[in-house]
Amino acid sequence: MFERAYLDTLKERINEQRRFIQVVMGPRQVGKTTLITQLLQKLSMLFVFESADAVSNSNTIWIQQIWETTRIKMKTSGATEYLLVVDEIQKVENWSEIVKQQWDKDTREGINIKVVLLGSSSLLMQKGLTESLAGRFETYSLGHWSFTEMQNAFGWNIKQYIYFGGYPGSASLIEDEERWKNYIKDSLIETSISKDILMLTRVDKPALLKRLFELGSLYSGQILSYTKLIGELQDAGNTTTLSHYLDLLSDCGLLGGLEKYAGNIIRKRSSSPKFQVYNNALLTAQGDSKFSEIDVNPQEWGRLVESSIGAHLINHSVLERYHLYYWREVNKEVDFVLEKNGKIIALEVKSGKRGENTGMSAFAEKFHPEKLLLVGTGGIHYEEFLKINPKELFNN
Repeated sequence: MFERAYLDTLKERINEQRRFIQVVMGPRQVGKTTLITQLLQKLSMLFVFESADAVSNSNTIWIQQIWETTRIKMKTSGATEYLLVVDEIQKVENWSEIVKQQWDKDTREGINIKVVLLGSSSLLMQKGLTESLAGRFETYSLGHWSFTEMQNAFGWNIKQYIYFGGYPGSASLIEDEERWKNYIKDSLIETSISKDILMLTRVDKPALLKRLFELGSLYSGQILSYTKLIGELQDAGNTTTLSHYLDLLSDCGLLGGLEKYAGNIIRKRSSSPKFQVYNNALLTAQGDSKFSEIDVNPQEWGRLVESSIGAHLINHSVLERYHLYYWREVNKEVDFVLEKNGKIIALEVKSGKRGENTGMSAFAEKFHPEKLLLVGTGGIHYEEFLKINPKELFNN
């Protein structure tokens, strides 16, 4: 079975002396549970693995019960250490407070139980961690699968990856495209929205949130003002509501909205976000076109290439902790702006669909970026770029 690079790092952390709770976060269907299963097979220590997926969200006693079970098993086995793994922990209300109580009890009493928590809603996980578990945890974010991973695991070529995206569970379905699209829509999109957003967060207009996701995905790689969006959404409410819903969708690794880069000026939420899916499958699964048709349509293919580059950048922005923006003034535009530790990188994606872009020179004159990069026609080939970890771009 294919092993992601995250596995070795997590194994090293678990084998260390008990210091921190390990928190693994990431979107649905990126392999969190598979990663833990592979980890458990490589460890010599005994473990308890439980999932809160089917547990009532008000059943806080459940966490105490499985923790006490782990203590009893450790005592009866005579083991000097034990591992407790809890999947979908954010489903339980007040989970972080209960985890804090149990972790601190083991610390006081010298009980060597190591803990791994998994969750598919980063917002709910971070909220619980910062409220109750400050100083007691390390986070580990799993992103969507990269081109290199899909190529090594399933033998995909670059065109397959750009069209079908990076969901490993869907790889066996791409020969039957209608079945593949239904799987993405029903098992991934609908489940993520229903279970990770609507069941766990107050959303007054769920139909609006779903419609925002549909439109935002289809417009991936494009700048669209909330005002224009409201015109396309009946009963849309105000821009604050749409902005909040976009944050929820981004938190679940579905759809993000890039803000306009403003340099050292105090940044306010842009009135015109640049929509960006985290995985190109979320764009193509909702469209009517087929792989064979898109492949020979230069304009549509160019749009998919740019969205795929954006998905690559936005995923790594979470993992590598850099900021990702776009920039536009009048008719001058830069597709992506990366910022980390004061360094700025401007990046243009060119697939033959546009003429010369004066945006890069205007941006360079105004902000003096560290690097100006071109991906596509006349620059780095998009296949090569999708194999690069963007954090390497900040190296000299």
